[in-house]
Amino acid sequence: MTTALRILTPGLCTTVQDLGRFHAYHMGVPASGELDDYAGQVANWLVGNPATAATLEMSMIGASMEILAASDIAITGAAMNPQLNGRPCRQWTSFFVKPGDILELGAADNGCRAYLAITGGIDVPLVLGSRATYLGGRLGGFQGRMLAAGDVLARGAGPLQKAPKTLPWFPLYPETIFLRAIAGPHDGYFCNQLARFFSTPFTVSSQCNRMGVRLAGDAIERDADAPESILSEPIAPGNVQIPAGGQPIVLLKEQTIGGYTNIATVVSSDIWRMGQAKPGDQVRFVRIDLHEAHALYRDWQAFLAGIESLLAGC
Repeated sequence: MTTALRILTPGLCTTVQDLGRFHAYHMGVPASGELDDYAGQVANWLVGNPATAATLEMSMIGASMEILAASDIAITGAAMNPQLNGRPCRQWTSFFVKPGDILELGAADNGCRAYLAITGGIDVPLVLGSRATYLGGRLGGFQGRMLAAGDVLARGAGPLQKAPKTLPWFPLYPETIFLRAIAGPHDGYFCNQLARFFSTPFTVSSQCNRMGVRLAGDAIERDADAPESILSEPIAPGNVQIPAGGQPIVLLKEQTIGGYTNIATVVSSDIWRMGQAKPGDQVRFVRIDLHEAHALYRDWQAFLAGIESLLAGC
């Protein structure tokens, strides 16, 4: 363990995350983890870490920090105009830092969440097999909470790189987000509204956090003969709930059960896009079937494996 970072200003919401914990649903503990796990994984690969290493997730406004140990760092995700000792530095590339350096990130110009990876990964205790912060349960991460000024973080062991690594491209986060989704599991409650749901644009409201994103738009109403409510049941990231007011909620990674009907489910290879959604963005759902969803999943895994292989060979 190496003492690596001192937080000077924490930004709006900075937490320690990794790919999440997936074996504790039966105890009411959600997966948590990086909301844009694509950006989180690439950040780790850029500094030579495995995809599972812990990163810092910064939402809307980035943190500033003092470097306490020689390390490689990479910042991916939302564009937050990072500066090292007052000089701009690029995202989606790794760079070397040394003790005494000051790294500062600003407000997001594009997207919502940025990810900082460091040599060896952020070193906090494993809780139920993960280092991810579950804010609702004050569990995991750094003392189960958002980072604050004065916090000192350690990193794991790992070799420094001989040269920087750069991803040859980087994603831009559009203001209109297309999400491929499968109807259900409660689409039978919305037979008269299903086509409307898949053809209507919705707007990301200010009611969004790591649990889910509430959308605004034309109300989606259940069929007249459908039951008024369901018993609470297990939910999954990507479920799209329709509460009483008819405004959809896209669930993310900090919830395990829900009592609203789910009209559709966003495919796993698209959920990361909602991690970069900000209030005012538009969302449109594109209907696909289960066969297409399986093919998308295989293609997405192959795409990620290609990036990992590319950066490992740099």
